[in-house]
Amino acid sequence: MANNAPIGVFDSGIGGLTVVKEVINLMPNENIVYFGDTGRTPYGPRPVEQIIEFTNQILDFLNGQGVKMAIMACNTITMWTLEQALSRYAFPIVGMNTGEQLALAATKSKHIGIAATQATINSGKHAQRITAADASAKVFPQACPPLCPMVESEVLEGAEAEAACREYLLPMKEAGVDTVVLACTHYPFLLAPIKHILGPEVTVIDPAKQTALDAQQVLKDMNLLADPGQQAVRRFCFSADPARAKRLAERIIDAPLHNFEQVNILE
Repeated sequence: MANNAPIGVFDSGIGGLTVVKEVINLMPNENIVYFGDTGRTPYGPRPVEQIIEFTNQILDFLNGQGVKMAIMACNTITMWTLEQALSRYAFPIVGMNTGEQLALAATKSKHIGIAATQATINSGKHAQRITAADASAKVFPQACPPLCPMVESEVLEGAEAEAACREYLLPMKEAGVDTVVLACTHYPFLLAPIKHILGPEVTVIDPAKQTALDAQQVLKDMNLLADPGQQAVRRFCFSADPARAKRLAERIIDAPLHNFEQVNILE
């Protein structure tokens, strides 16, 4: 496996770009192939069997691109498909960090909220990992169904975004949480209204940077980090509407962005 081969990063849509941002910041010399399944998003309401089917289709596509690693930049995909994918593909696969160590380091009350898709909440894995690390912690899981579609529709601020964040996040604050894990990679796009609703007394945890660090460590351990002098090439592929994806990427990634294209991975 060549160390200058690309890292594959993928998500049900544009949320995984929040992880790409951290990968670029941490490993600027790495080539990247991103795939966002914008034509079939969201994955959260879908049956598990379909999430697995779609994930394997994407991983087959990335395998065809010669990736040296794949990062599942989606909590729903990670919670339900990581184990089967690890046994199916030869390259290393890193899932989303669940943020339990970050949350436990931040919390004073040990009351921790989890904001995620319904499928991620149904997996129970974030709560399990928090309580496994600290049995005295109390977890408040909250599915937030409208937030992912809102981000995909570029509704990131204003009255509609505030109202949705208030409806789904305020109950956790009222329950006494002092820390909330954003367990969906779309939600950092809504960071401004989320922080406005939760207030300064609640710490908001975004595990994207830790996920990038996890990936970097795997590459170090396998001696697969790109050559320091490599000029990175980044390709952004989407199953629908790459122009919209580019607009959203430009809001969060502080790096030159080119090579946005629509790709049919089933051809």
